[in-house]
Amino acid sequence: MLKIIFWLLLLANATLFAMQKGYLGALYSDGREPTRISKQLQADKIKMTVADAASAAPATATADLPPVVACTEIGNFTAAEARRFSSQLAERTPAVKFVRRETQEVASHMVYLPSLGSKEAADKKADEVRRLGISDFFVIQDSSALRYGISLGIFKTDEAAQKQVAGLAKRGLSGAKVGTRTVSSSKVAFQLRDLGGDAKIAFDKIKLDFPGQEVRSCPGP
Repeated sequence: MLKIIFWLLLLANATLFAMQKGYLGALYSDGREPTRISKQLQADKIKMTVADAASAAPATATADLPPVVACTEIGNFTAAEARRFSSQLAERTPAVKFVRRETQEVASHMVYLPSLGSKEAADKKADEVRRLGISDFFVIQDSSALRYGISLGIFKTDEAAQKQVAGLAKRGLSGAKVGTRTVSSSKVAFQLRDLGGDAKIAFDKIKLDFPGQEVRSCPGP
């Protein structure tokens, strides 16, 4: 009986010794990564693709940018609006080339404050209007019944003129009226060349400050 126990202990020690030395490695796998990789066919040809995925990301972002348009026109701006618009263009899209052109707009609806009777009274009222942050106006100085009144905008339609009256009232200026009067006024339009990509995105943000302005294709020669 003792001999059997002796031989069993000897066999167990020999097996443990062989396992520690790695003599039995071919008979079992510990499941760890180095062992599994070494058993794969052509393991030396395995390559990481993280860099490939990263390099594809910029191409996707570029595809989302607006396409380039050869010529885009916006306007008709008043002189004050044109100065503000061109200033924002120069600041936000310095690489975009633009051309300013004068246009004539014929309109038949004017928003105005009635005659104040004298130049002094009209100038005083003009200062009040200016303090409300309203800059697109002028004192009427012709020989009509509206002399020494204040013009607050010329519009093609009565609807647009009424919207102007409502907007002025919200800003604190009351008493504005709408009159029918056909006039021709000078306006400013801007033509922007090769507008696209990030410049187009910046242009769209600028446009939000001028909601009444129409964007269109440039007219032909």
